[in-house]
Formats: sequence, structure tokens, C-alpha cells
Amino acid sequence: MLHLNIDCIFAPVMSNTRFATAIHILTLLTVSPGEYLSSEWIASSIGINPVIVRKELSMLHEAKLVFTRKGKDGGSTLNKPATEIFLADIYIAVKNSEVLGKKNQCPNPLCPIGKRINEKLENLFSETDRVVINFLKDKTLAEFASQFH
Repeated sequence: MLHLNIDCIFAPVMSNTRFATAIHILTLLTVSPGEYLSSEWIASSIGINPVIVRKELSMLHEAKLVFTRKGKDGGSTLNKPATEIFLADIYIAVKNSEVLGKKNQCPNPLCPIGKRINEKLENLFSETDRVVINFLKDKTLAEFASQFH
């Protein structure tokens, strides 16, 4: 079992760490081919609660990137070779908000900027998302994980 950094135990997990968490999980699975890693073991590497790992594994399972086995000898493993998993696939699987954040909740509809800001931000956010996906679409998990050998 890995040791946790006490400074990280109490650090809040922000929603914008989902991609980093997913990459961490999948990199661990990549460098452990054929092994079923437990959420507790994975969480000890990331320095987060195993419940968060299980939540992310569920999303990755739904996207068919991991296979999870329940029970005493349970755990997770990659569902396909890391050479066939692209970083864009991972990003799309765990994406829950725009890259640039959230839009303004209650802009003033009487203000010439306020009444149209979210419409314009939506265009900007969508374009930025496409740029990120295009950047990640040719990069494989295997290439990323090779940095750790």
C-alpha cells in the first residue's frame, strides 16, 4: 500500500480534477496489465478517497474504457489495449463542465452585455472544447503512460 501525503488528505477535490484523476487511474491500469487493481489501492496512489475513485471508475466503465470485477478478488483493469484508448476518449468520458468554467448564472437582462453574454460564452466554450478534443484525439494512453517507465 502506498503512503498518503498528510497535506493532501484534507485538500478538497475540485470538479476540474476529474480528467487528471481519470488519467491517473488509467495510467495505473496501463502499467499493471492483466491485474485487477482495487479502488483502495488506486486511491492511495492518487491521495483521494476510494469513493471518488469508484465514481470515476463507474464513468470509465460506462465509456467502456475499463472492466470492473466485483467481490473479494475484484478490482478494475483496462477494457482494451492502452494503444486503442485516446486521451480525447477519456476527456469526453469524464467531462462534466466546460473547459473555461461555468457561465454567469444571473446576468442582468436589461444590460446590453448581460442579456447576451451567456450566448456568446456558449460559442466560445464550444469552440474551446473542440480545440481540446482535437489536441487530445491523436494521443494514446499508451504514449502517456510510457513516460513512467
